[in-house]
Amino acid sequence: MAELKSVVKDTAIYGLSSIIGRFLNYLLVPLYTAVLPAGSGGYGVVTNIYAYVGLILVILTFGMETTFFRFANKEGEKPLVVYSTTLIIVGTISLFFLCLVLGFLPQISQAMGYATHPEYIGIMGACVALDAFLAIPFAWLRYQKRPIKFAALNLLFIFLNIVTNLLYFLILPKLYPLYPDIIGLFYNPGVGVGYIFGLNLVCKAAIVAFFIPELTGFKYILDMALMKRMLRYSWPILVLGVAGILNQTADKIIFPLVYGDIQEGQVQLGIYGACVKIAMIMAMITQAFRYAYEPFVFGKSKDQDSKTTYAKGMKFFIIFTLLAFLCVMAWLDALKYIIAPGYWDGLRVVPIVMAAEIMMGIYFNLSFWYKLIDKTIWGAWFSLAGCAVLLVINFVFIPRYGYMACAWGGFAGYGTSMILSYLVGQKKNPINYPIRSIMTYITLALLLTLIMIFIPENWNIWTRLGVKTILIVIFAAYIVKKDFPLKGLPIIGKYFK
Repeated sequence: MAELKSVVKDTAIYGLSSIIGRFLNYLLVPLYTAVLPAGSGGYGVVTNIYAYVGLILVILTFGMETTFFRFANKEGEKPLVVYSTTLIIVGTISLFFLCLVLGFLPQISQAMGYATHPEYIGIMGACVALDAFLAIPFAWLRYQKRPIKFAALNLLFIFLNIVTNLLYFLILPKLYPLYPDIIGLFYNPGVGVGYIFGLNLVCKAAIVAFFIPELTGFKYILDMALMKRMLRYSWPILVLGVAGILNQTADKIIFPLVYGDIQEGQVQLGIYGACVKIAMIMAMITQAFRYAYEPFVFGKSKDQDSKTTYAKGMKFFIIFTLLAFLCVMAWLDALKYIIAPGYWDGLRVVPIVMAAEIMMGIYFNLSFWYKLIDKTIWGAWFSLAGCAVLLVINFVFIPRYGYMACAWGGFAGYGTSMILSYLVGQKKNPINYPIRSIMTYITLALLLTLIMIFIPENWNIWTRLGVKTILIVIFAAYIVKKDFPLKGLPIIGKYFK
C-alpha cells in the first residue's frame, strides 16, 4: 500500500500540472474559436495538422520512452549508459526526419493539402522533431522521480504559449491599425493560423535551455550491443504506439479526405476538434497516471506481491476516471462555454470520446503483462486490431454520419484493443482483477449518466447543475463507503472513528 501511496503522490503532481496546464491551454480554445469562426475551417486546419504531429511524434520516439524504463531498471544495466544511448538514437532519428521534411517540403505540403502554405508543414516538422528529442530528458526526470521539475517545465511551456498567443491573436491585432509601421515589424495579420504553429516552435525551443543539466555533465556513449537489444524490444512498441495514436488521430487525418467536400470537411472537423477538447479531461488523467505508474511498475516487477498491486491500481484508476466522467457530464452545461457557440453542435461527441479514453486507459494498464515478460509484439497486434476497427468505421460511416462516426470509431477501436489484451493476458500472465467490484462501479456510473441525460432541457440551468451535482455526490459517497473510508484518511480520519 505504501508503494501505491507513492504513485498517488507522483500522480497528483503530474496530474495537477497536467490539469492546470490543460486548463490554461483551454484559454486558447475560446480564443481560437473566436478568431477562427466555425464556418472558416481555420480550426479544422489546426486540428488536422496537430493530428499529423501526434502520429509523427510516436514514430520519432520509436517506443524509446518505455524501452528506456525497461532497460534502466534491468539488473546489470547502467542507467546513464541506457539514457545516453536512447538520446543518441532518438536524436538521430529526429534530425534525419527534419532534414527529410525540409528537403522535400513542397512535395510533402502538396500531398497533405497545404501546397499554398508549406510553412505550416516546415514549422511543425521542426516542432515535432524537437518534441521527440525532449521526450527522453523528460523520461529521465521521471526515472529519477523528479516530478516537480517535470511539471514545472511543462507548465512553463504552456504559460509561454498562452502569453504569446494572447499577444498575437488578441493584443497585436488591435494595435496594428493604430501603429501599423511599428507593429508591422513583427506582426502580419495575413499570417493568421500560421502563428499558432510558429509560436509553438518558439516556446518549445525556449524550454531546451532548462534541460542543460540533463543533457550535459556525462559522457555520451552509444552502446551498440545495448542499442540492438533496445531496438528489438522497442519496435513492437512502435507498432503499438502508431496503432494507438492512430486510434486518436486517424479520424482527424482522414476526415477531410473522405467527407466529400474538402472545405466543408475542414469546417466539420473544426467543430469536432473543438468539442473533443472538452472530453480531453480523461486523456489528461490517463496521461498523469501513466507518467507516475509506468516507472513504478517496472521498478515493482521484481516484488512477489506485484500482481496484487497492479490489480489495485487498475481498480483505483477506473474508479477515479468514472468520477471524472460524471463530473464532466454533470457540468457540461457550463463547460461548453469554453468554446464559441458556433461549435456547440458537436457537444454530443463528448461522452463517447470520454468513454473511449477510459478504455484506452484500461488498455494501458493491461499492457504491462506483455511489457514485463518482453513480449511487446502482443501489444502491436492488439493495437493494430483496434486501429483496423477504427479505420473501417471511419471510412465507411464518415461520408454519412460525419464526425459522429469519428467518435464511435474511437470507442470501438479502444474497446477492441482492451478486450483482446484482457483475454490474452489472463491466459499468458493472469492477474486477479476485482472484476465484480469494477463492474459495480461501471454500472452505477452508467445509471447516473442516464439520469443526467434525461433531465429536462427546459429546467433552469442552475437546477440542472444542482441535481447533477447531487448525483456526483452519490457516486462519491459509494466510493467512500466501499473503498475509501474517511476514518482511514490522515487528520480528518480521527473525526470519523
